[in-house]
Amino acid sequence: MIEVKDVVKSFDGFHALNGLTMTVPKGAIYGLVGPNGAGKSTILRHLCGAYRQDSGEITLEGAPIYENPAVKARMAVIPDEIYSFGSATTRDMMKFYKGLYPTFDEERYKRLREAFPEVDEKRPIRRLSKGMQKQSAFWLALSCKPDYLLLDEPVDGLDPVMRRQVWSILMGDVTERGTTVVVSSHNLRELEDVCDHVGILSHGKVALERSLSELQGGIVKLQIAFNTETPPELPEDLQILHTSNLGRIYTYIVRGSSEKVQERFAQFLPIFMEALPLTLEEIFIYEMGGEDYAVREIVL
Repeated sequence: MIEVKDVVKSFDGFHALNGLTMTVPKGAIYGLVGPNGAGKSTILRHLCGAYRQDSGEITLEGAPIYENPAVKARMAVIPDEIYSFGSATTRDMMKFYKGLYPTFDEERYKRLREAFPEVDEKRPIRRLSKGMQKQSAFWLALSCKPDYLLLDEPVDGLDPVMRRQVWSILMGDVTERGTTVVVSSHNLRELEDVCDHVGILSHGKVALERSLSELQGGIVKLQIAFNTETPPELPEDLQILHTSNLGRIYTYIVRGSSEKVQERFAQFLPIFMEALPLTLEEIFIYEMGGEDYAVREIVL
């Protein structure tokens, strides 16, 4: 488990992290979601020990991460911008990783060659396309068999087939080895398919942290038609995040469980009512709409 408590980090007076608190359960795929500048990449650099926080605590299974080689040996990182030494090839980096990680599995490296057949392991990584560089990074990181894998925009640049291939391998490691994955991405649709926990960041803090099932169960989209030309006056205690209509069909985004929300609306004797699940993208828009985006009038 990774625990982050009240972490603050400033750069030239700007608070990139401002009291950030989050918990990543062991064996989970934890998705970091947030607008540009929310602090996603900054917290990932703290989690891998590249940055030292100004204040607060960051621990992995109770041990501090910063300047702790034993802890860092249990994690692998794939940043948004891939780094490699000079003219190093994937095979050169394999030898480097083999000396760095006690858990590096050369046999797995050989088996994974079939998963990344287009990567020329004898060609300098810096001369590969961005997509090929990402594949090389995954090939190396997965060969390390880390307990914790930190990913920043991990599949950016990969084609759809390779994206599915990578997620399949990652999810296999989570299931079989209990690998913990922390992933930052703007592709909310993709995170929805793989994550079981989500943290929504805003202004250097975690504004909302839930399991995906809890997050989706706490907000509902309700389509409803009333037996009057205009909708009735709704109770003030209903936490309605958004209202729109198309003719006599009204769409409400309401905070609360689907069952309880429908019970409240049923008292108005609608002629039609249907509860629809929200995607992670919709939840993000409506949870963050009042803070960072002028999306309150968007009709989804």
